[in-house]
Amino acid sequence: MDKKLKVSSNPHVRDGMSTRGIMLAVIIALMPATIFGVINFGYHALLVILVSIGFSVLSEFVMCKILKKPVSVGDCSAIVTGLLLALNLPSTFPLWMTAIGACFAIVVVKMLFGGLGQNFMNPALGARCFLVISFAKYMTNFTTDVYTGATPLAIVKAGGEVNIFDMVIGRTAGTIGETSMIAIVLGACFLIALGIIDLKIPGSYIVSFVIFILLFSKRGFDLNYICAQLAGGGLMLGAFFMATDYVTRPITKKGQYLFGILLGVLTGVFRIFGPGAEGVSFAIILGNLLVPLIEKITLPKAFGKGGENSL
Repeated sequence: MDKKLKVSSNPHVRDGMSTRGIMLAVIIALMPATIFGVINFGYHALLVILVSIGFSVLSEFVMCKILKKPVSVGDCSAIVTGLLLALNLPSTFPLWMTAIGACFAIVVVKMLFGGLGQNFMNPALGARCFLVISFAKYMTNFTTDVYTGATPLAIVKAGGEVNIFDMVIGRTAGTIGETSMIAIVLGACFLIALGIIDLKIPGSYIVSFVIFILLFSKRGFDLNYICAQLAGGGLMLGAFFMATDYVTRPITKKGQYLFGILLGVLTGVFRIFGPGAEGVSFAIILGNLLVPLIEKITLPKAFGKGGENSL
């Protein structure tokens, strides 16, 4: 035989964009929400962002040295983790607590499970939930020099009315990066245009969430209430930037739709029946834990005789 077939290990479909390129694109996409958050909440919000990113990168560098692994900070994934964590924190959050959260995200959720590509849940959300449990008082304090009182979602949950336009623009209390729906959607459109994410997970997430609150909120088709639920809290940030995480989402198409529906239902359960007004972070983390099961039941069957039994 003059010609030999060469067999290589998977993946066989390759893409020209590197991990670093994808992470840089995500950072750029998060800039509208980041810049708006700093302008909206002031210099302390900027400090929270810088501390979170700084300690995320430092933690990854130190852990790579301790574990005697190649230093991976150059792929910019630690920067994305630190930035996402900061955008999910109140602008008044203490800096030393921010540092603890960033270290937890990288050391516990990411590096101890093998590093990028092997973590079982989104590191930024894992750290946020850790901070909610550990420092609940500070994680629920959204009072600033500009905004006082409860967040729009808390007001809605208590039966009050909110200004939807202010919520869409972002002139409300909340975490640093969740308030401006416009800024988040602009960044998401950038990622969609580049082909880095698509609408399978965010679309099924948002649609299933709307259907759930229509069925169980006892508010009927209250457009103001629906818009407030969509624009408020971290739903848009979570749907487009964290639920779509390559590592912790399902790889199958059917699995991604099922994953999005699961997140929509869980978020609806937490927001309507839970004691708090939020629920996106815990919904995504629980969804991450169920990804292996989702992939198992949605994995395509192999071609050929006996393929079904071979999986």
